[in-house]
Amino acid sequence: MLPPAFAGSAARITLREESMIVNRRNFLGSIIAAGAVGLVAPRSSRAAESTIEILINEPIGKILPDIYSHFIEHLGGVIYDGIWVGEKSRVPNIGGIRRDLVEHLKKIKPGAMRWPGGCFADQYDWRDGIGPRDKRPRRVNFWADTTYKITDSYKQLNTGPQKYEPNWFGTNEFMQFCRLTGAQPYFAANVRSLKVKDFIDWVEYCNAPAGLTSLSDQRAAAGDKDPYNISFWGVGNENWGCGGDMTPEEYATEFRRFTAWLPTYGVKLKLIGSGPNGGDLGWTRRFFTKLMEKGQRMAERMYGWALHYYTGTTGKGNALDYTLDEWYDLIARSDRMESLITQHWQVMGEFDTQRRVKLIVDEWGAWHLQDASLPPGYLYGYPATLRDALISAINLDTFQRHADKVVMANPAQLINTIHSLFLAYEDKFIVTPNYHVFEMYAAHQGAQAVRAEFISPRVSFTRADKPADFWGLGGSASLNGKELTLTAVQPDAKNARETEVNVRGARVMEARARVLSATDIHAHNSFTNPRGLEPRDEKVNVGSSGQLVYRFQPASVTRLQLTLG
Repeated sequence: MLPPAFAGSAARITLREESMIVNRRNFLGSIIAAGAVGLVAPRSSRAAESTIEILINEPIGKILPDIYSHFIEHLGGVIYDGIWVGEKSRVPNIGGIRRDLVEHLKKIKPGAMRWPGGCFADQYDWRDGIGPRDKRPRRVNFWADTTYKITDSYKQLNTGPQKYEPNWFGTNEFMQFCRLTGAQPYFAANVRSLKVKDFIDWVEYCNAPAGLTSLSDQRAAAGDKDPYNISFWGVGNENWGCGGDMTPEEYATEFRRFTAWLPTYGVKLKLIGSGPNGGDLGWTRRFFTKLMEKGQRMAERMYGWALHYYTGTTGKGNALDYTLDEWYDLIARSDRMESLITQHWQVMGEFDTQRRVKLIVDEWGAWHLQDASLPPGYLYGYPATLRDALISAINLDTFQRHADKVVMANPAQLINTIHSLFLAYEDKFIVTPNYHVFEMYAAHQGAQAVRAEFISPRVSFTRADKPADFWGLGGSASLNGKELTLTAVQPDAKNARETEVNVRGARVMEARARVLSATDIHAHNSFTNPRGLEPRDEKVNVGSSGQLVYRFQPASVTRLQLTLG
């Protein structure tokens, strides 16, 4: 994981670039308004300013549970105090792992869990994290001397697990966490500072049956006789930056070296390449050009190509203090994920014509300044607000609209830093608005994504003293039997959206709503007010002929669950 400020010009979107991105929703909205498209007119007798057309006979792809994956790194308060509290802690725990976190995470059905990084992964030696815990070595943490978006208190911190890694949480503890929560493990291997042999040994330690090798015997001696059968392996992380400052050609060579003739122990390995930073299409194009010098069979080695994109905060950079224009600006810029997916997918298709390699977005989210209310060691930690919740929903909806391309997505990160779902400190524990979005959207998991078009007035705001605008209603839809789930983001902080919802090919028999919104766009949860922002359920009336007109609240995330006839 690399901060946006380290990413170079490729991570930033200019006003000119933004004006050139023609969004399908906006295009359809403009030509529908001009009467150029012959969609069926709204069936309701009520005047609705917005329309959602759901075409259940136009499937996109299955929404894999791995789109609802997560990411934990040895950064700030993520691992120590966030996840690992130790068996003897007064904090309720299961074998040293925070109990509250386990119980809440299970409720949202996590897909994969990515570990140990992030940038930390490319300085991590997996052998440091196995064996008796009291004999494991202490190492300096990758993030110990970072200067990006830190508080003075973090700069002055000279001790503790956030700066000097004790390796209390290693491979076996991570696997325990995955078993407790039901997540699929996703390991990030060190390409920058370890050798291929170290990667092969880690695969052996994890996947070889007990009694087969000395490394598998070590695992069994630590209490895990059965092999872990790990499928997901990231081959490096951000190798264009903290993973070695490589060129795409250099990394392509390393990827071939690290993935050649790997022992599998009967497990289908799903190898994930270190993909681009935001809109760096050159990284994708040049990597695949070099990779394919050995022929099309090289694409067979790669399961996914990992895209990273953070929406960096402008203005004061504060998670809790922003203007209405800054509210709109950050939400609008988070929608860039749409174009990143389509652009990189197009480039990948130039080389992988059979579409064997899929997209994985294993780092995404909004990135603010560290909040002074949290402990000094909680690097990049802050309370998420309603603004972050809308950004969560926008990204999840985007991945679902591209379910034919995106097979995994992981917000950064799970707890106590950046776009977190949870905050914890000692015996205190709360969920953030991001958690509520994941809970609301869980109904999509495993369903068939179907086409949905949103037509609505645009939202206007000011960016850098110039007028700007973006869509006023967006979302995604999925079908599971007779149950249709529609999720929508309504970013307008002042006006509700009266909307006609038309389901083409079926009749709506019953509807239920769950809404996350607040009159204050800065609404959030805190240790003193843990339920300051949470969703509410609403009744929805359906007309006798299946008509559905719904009023989307200002500044809201909404889930509509429709039973079809």
